[in-house]
Amino acid sequence: MATFDTFDREIRLATAGLEPRAVNRALADFARAELRKVQAAGASRNYQLYVNGRPALSEYDVEAPGPIVYQFSMWNEIIAYALSELQRRSPVRTGRFRNSFIVIIDGAIVASTKTIPATAEVIITNFQPYIRKAEAGLLGTKRFAIFDGTKRALTRRFGNEGRTSFGYLFETKWLNIGPGVHGDIPYILKRSQGRRKDRQAGMPISYPAVIMTMVT
Repeated sequence: MATFDTFDREIRLATAGLEPRAVNRALADFARAELRKVQAAGASRNYQLYVNGRPALSEYDVEAPGPIVYQFSMWNEIIAYALSELQRRSPVRTGRFRNSFIVIIDGAIVASTKTIPATAEVIITNFQPYIRKAEAGLLGTKRFAIFDGTKRALTRRFGNEGRTSFGYLFETKWLNIGPGVHGDIPYILKRSQGRRKDRQAGMPISYPAVIMTMVT
């Protein structure tokens, strides 16, 4: 694979003697050609484009010397790892909980993780009504081992700590999820659980979730 030094040398040779507008177009053409090469070699079809340090819709917005930067999405790999970790950490009595994780973007369940935009906020939760008991360690697992433990594992593997370029941010949050996302969400408490207002009969439960975003 060519290095950045090679790219820079090739561009300088290819644009020698050109007018500034022609240089810009040549730079954009070169970037697009290189993009096609790396995608043919297996790079993701989903990416965020940055031109001259700003998000852009087209390479032809460039002002030489650029740069033109492609931020490729790793969502397919990251989500597969997250789901594997969540299932590995889940209660094992019937397997029902393990098979009830859902991936949500913009308030809807995602059918395929291969087409998720690079800049999406990805939420993974579980639609079983005993999700809070599971995360609290009341179903045979350690307390906060499922979602919070998965978040820590994701951060170690894909996080942005110590990097100088883009990476991913992982958080654990308890979400209030309204109707329309899944037929079993939200679950409404049939009996009161203690004195907290959000644990009284007739109240919807909150859902622990792993929240994932790309950061630059």
